[in-house]
Amino acid sequence: MKYTNISLEEGLKKEWIITNGIGGYASSTISSANTRRYHGLLVAPLTPPARRHLVLSKVDESIEIENEKYILYTNIGRDYIAKGYQYLVSFEKEYVPIYTYQVKGVIIKKYICMEYGKNTVVVLYQIYNDEKEAKLTLTPLFNFRDFHSDTYQHTFQMKQEEKKNKLKVILDGHSQNPIYIHVSEGIYQKHENDSFQNMFYIEEEKRGFCAEENHAIAGSYEITIQPKERKEITFVASLEENIEEIKAKDIISKEVARLSSLVYDSGVTQNLSAKKEIQDKENIEKIELLRDYVIATDNFIVYRPAFQLHTIIAGYPWFLDWGRDSLISFEGLLLKTKRYDIAKEVLLTMIRDIKFGLVPNGYSGYDNRPLYNSADSSLLLFEQIKKYLNYTKDEKFIKENFYEVMKKIIESYQNGIDVEGNDIYLDTDGLISSGNEHIQNTWMDAKIGNFVVTPRNGKAVEINSMWYNALKIMEELTILFENKEKARQYKDMATKCQTSFVKKFYNKKRKCLYDVLGDSKIRPNQLFALSLTYPVLDPKSEIAKEMFETVTKKLLNPYGLKTLAKGEENYIEVYEGDSFKRDMSYHQGITWPWLLGIYYDSFKKILENEKSKTKKQELQIKYDAFVKSVKDTFSKELKEGKTIGGISELYDSKKPYEAKGAYEQAWSVAEVFRIILENE
Repeated sequence: MKYTNISLEEGLKKEWIITNGIGGYASSTISSANTRRYHGLLVAPLTPPARRHLVLSKVDESIEIENEKYILYTNIGRDYIAKGYQYLVSFEKEYVPIYTYQVKGVIIKKYICMEYGKNTVVVLYQIYNDEKEAKLTLTPLFNFRDFHSDTYQHTFQMKQEEKKNKLKVILDGHSQNPIYIHVSEGIYQKHENDSFQNMFYIEEEKRGFCAEENHAIAGSYEITIQPKERKEITFVASLEENIEEIKAKDIISKEVARLSSLVYDSGVTQNLSAKKEIQDKENIEKIELLRDYVIATDNFIVYRPAFQLHTIIAGYPWFLDWGRDSLISFEGLLLKTKRYDIAKEVLLTMIRDIKFGLVPNGYSGYDNRPLYNSADSSLLLFEQIKKYLNYTKDEKFIKENFYEVMKKIIESYQNGIDVEGNDIYLDTDGLISSGNEHIQNTWMDAKIGNFVVTPRNGKAVEINSMWYNALKIMEELTILFENKEKARQYKDMATKCQTSFVKKFYNKKRKCLYDVLGDSKIRPNQLFALSLTYPVLDPKSEIAKEMFETVTKKLLNPYGLKTLAKGEENYIEVYEGDSFKRDMSYHQGITWPWLLGIYYDSFKKILENEKSKTKKQELQIKYDAFVKSVKDTFSKELKEGKTIGGISELYDSKKPYEAKGAYEQAWSVAEVFRIILENE
């Protein structure tokens, strides 16, 4: 993925991100201008993966040739733009971001990489000088703040120590977290009481937040480049103290090797690579696409040292690990890439803090307190355990670690759960009811103060689809691990659930399913009735076919499924404005890519169960067109979209389907990758 002739507009819109495996990241735009308060070269979790802090905003570079100074950085203020982008020849990213600048006879390539498992970022400068002596100046812009906040109109208190090109900086009295800088060569010039004033963040202003902030400047490094000289400079920024021996080239090589191993071990490119027509352009493009997807999946897999287990980050820049998102992403991120050992750890993370039968929906970003506002995470666990078994056949691991837990979850839902207002209970009709008008415990969870934007309390369609699926999986596992007689309880409960479901959820007038009993709005959640291992709707039934056709007509577009059909009350198709306006539209018509996964699974079941040869042929043509659309849309999105090498959280529901929300989202990547990989 290489960009040349980059305009300022394009340079500010396209973003990149790389991660360090513990929740930290480096991210910016391809112009190198930070357009969000979340951008930075070192955003470090102080309690991995939580308590992320902006440590190093960026490094501003300039070069002096024949006493004339040329800035290479691009920064934005309300009334000015530092125009370093004029010298930006190209930006590219396969494994790490690479900027190439050219000023007169000097070419500078800048590589950015994080050290895996550490709060350390390295920048490698490869400099190719021509005939004139030149001087490169590197100026780090520091900060030390929670990444959700800002330092607008802030005056920094800074202490610094410099010795042999190693700098120690303490900002605002944070002596427990010094910032360390090391540059492989050059002369350090200390600045007194200096700061960068009022950096302007375009994206934050769009989102209705404070859009300016200050950064601290401790000093600059000056490096002389002789005529005809080729030079490599290592710049390191870290919360680790011992960084003097780090060479950026070594860190980059290790990271490229690590990512290449993940691609190889996943096996996703093996069949394509083995083909004789390897030089065929189409085949090479397929290999590159699958490689890029595997690399994208790795961004979300992080280690929680406090648990000594891996977990899944829901999305960047602002999300942490959420149970619901982790489980929906589980197959695409881990099973499809054959990271089975990590998959084990993620499943163990899910049950580590179960309370009264509830898998945590996430953990507080400040004190690691588990949060239980979810009626579906526990039920999603059953589906992913079943998928883990399908891939690994590791029955021993499931029996020893999960079987009893799963039984207790079912018992808890039977007996009733009222943790954090979830109010989950099994009604006499065999269906699950949950929540109240003040609680958001499904994935449509936007809440403004005490106001729930999309109240879905009562008997929600996907919760009961998952409940039926969980019961059938428990029936299967009980036969496997105990006996058929004990499994009968789950079978009877499932039968009762299914009978009531078909009778009560079918909306004959609208030819679909009720989203919640009593709510006839057309939403995508009804697809769970078909998409799971054990669909509560018979895929051969006319009800299933009608429902699927209605969803297709009303909700499907190239980038995903809309969360509400056009024409419904409060439908909104553009995600924009301040936090109130955005929350009011979040699940009211906006398109989400991850929903393509449940649509795809539903489509497969409809196709596989069609008995009419003629209708099956017609369905096959539509299925192939759908898969091609997903592949074409997101192949382009991965290379040319908002996030280089990633997929955003959501999209507007009208052309040009602009990417919005978190710019790198786990379940978006996971579900699109799964569809593409299964149809190669």
